[in-house]
Amino acid sequence: MLFLIGLLYIWFIFRIKKIRQKLELDYHEKNLELIFQKEKAEKLLSTLLPKQTAEELQLKGKVSSRRFRMVTVLFSDIHGFTKIVEQMNPEDLIDELDKFFMQFDAIVEKYNIEKIKTVGDAYMCAGGIPNKNRTNPIEVILAAIEIQQYMKHMTIRSKDGKKAIWGLRIGVHTGPVIAGVVGSKKVSYDIWGDTVNTASRMESSGAVGEINISGMTYMLVKEFFICQYRGRMPVKYKGNIDMYFVKGFKPNMAADIKGLLPNEYFITRFQMLRYDDLEESILTKLENELPKNLYYHNLKHTIDVITEVEIIGRKEGITESEMLILKTAALFHDTGFILSYNNHEEYSVKLARHILPQFFYNEKQIDKIAGLIMNTKNPPEPTTLLEMIICDADLDYLGRTDFIPVSGNLYRELKEYGKIKSIDGWNRLQIKFIENHQYFTQTARNMRDVNKNKQLDKLRELI
Repeated sequence: MLFLIGLLYIWFIFRIKKIRQKLELDYHEKNLELIFQKEKAEKLLSTLLPKQTAEELQLKGKVSSRRFRMVTVLFSDIHGFTKIVEQMNPEDLIDELDKFFMQFDAIVEKYNIEKIKTVGDAYMCAGGIPNKNRTNPIEVILAAIEIQQYMKHMTIRSKDGKKAIWGLRIGVHTGPVIAGVVGSKKVSYDIWGDTVNTASRMESSGAVGEINISGMTYMLVKEFFICQYRGRMPVKYKGNIDMYFVKGFKPNMAADIKGLLPNEYFITRFQMLRYDDLEESILTKLENELPKNLYYHNLKHTIDVITEVEIIGRKEGITESEMLILKTAALFHDTGFILSYNNHEEYSVKLARHILPQFFYNEKQIDKIAGLIMNTKNPPEPTTLLEMIICDADLDYLGRTDFIPVSGNLYRELKEYGKIKSIDGWNRLQIKFIENHQYFTQTARNMRDVNKNKQLDKLRELI
């Protein structure tokens, strides 16, 4: 009897375990399904809305409208679309439009432009949202040139008579907009304001195969593109607005005879503009995230080094592309202090490799920047001119008139981090370092050597 009870008990425990295992399995499967559904919903949301906007919607359940001061809006419209509709069957028409808009999507994504919407045969996008930047007028023109080239290529292919010829008008205007999400069940990202209306008027007042831009956009892109003045257009509440056709890149910035492909000079000049956005972003990051007890390696030091590399670099005769690499390295060289006081150069390189691709730096440029950052380690051992310039800029304080207070800030910082014990020991260390130190570029030697020797005399007096 006891044996039977024992068997029943074992069977009961076994059944309980089986039921528990099944419940746990069902629970995990349902959880997994929920995760998959959530990821699917997030992926769908990200295709409808900009990343930041989608994240805000998920987090708060709503999205606040934002005002942007400088956004470049592009409208495009297919010429003679009504006649084309009459000539094509609906399925072919939709397929053709879909093919065009998919190509447009790829182009605007390439240039960091946000697609807003398509309505029938009209396509609308905008640069400078949801992330503000200075370069959006140029980026939108680059996209417009590429879109028109694509449409012209399709026109050439269609001249066999078997396909309808599609002509495209493009209008562009730059100005302030309000951006936000509309709808509750079917949400979409949209923009409003006079800038949008003016861009639409630029398109309707344009010509097939041309890019018609407003006087405001012209003022922001005229250094890069050939623009043909074509008169003024009355706009409600705005008065008369100048209009221009963009004909291509300026001769010194074109890589081909037609002026429709950019050369290296254009790319460098354009990247220098992008650098301004990058600099603002990184300096803000340093101001907000650097430890407060960095009395020397702080925001001011980074700004000083950026300024000095440009001064020395100009006098040493480096190229614009070299200046871009040099200033970017100076900007990032102390960012690693955000993560660690020790071996900060390695962390600076990691941050540079993570952030710079977002600003369209290529791998070769990033490798050069990383090499310059690593060469700011003490003792400096530069072998190239750019390495010499950044090393001289980084230790520029040794020959400045404010050397003593700056040196005091560095001592205070090192003492807090346990790197030095006494001010007397620090002064002796500084004397030894300065006696053995030499500036590598002729420019730095001309600027700082005399003062550096004076600092030595001041230090010796303090001991």
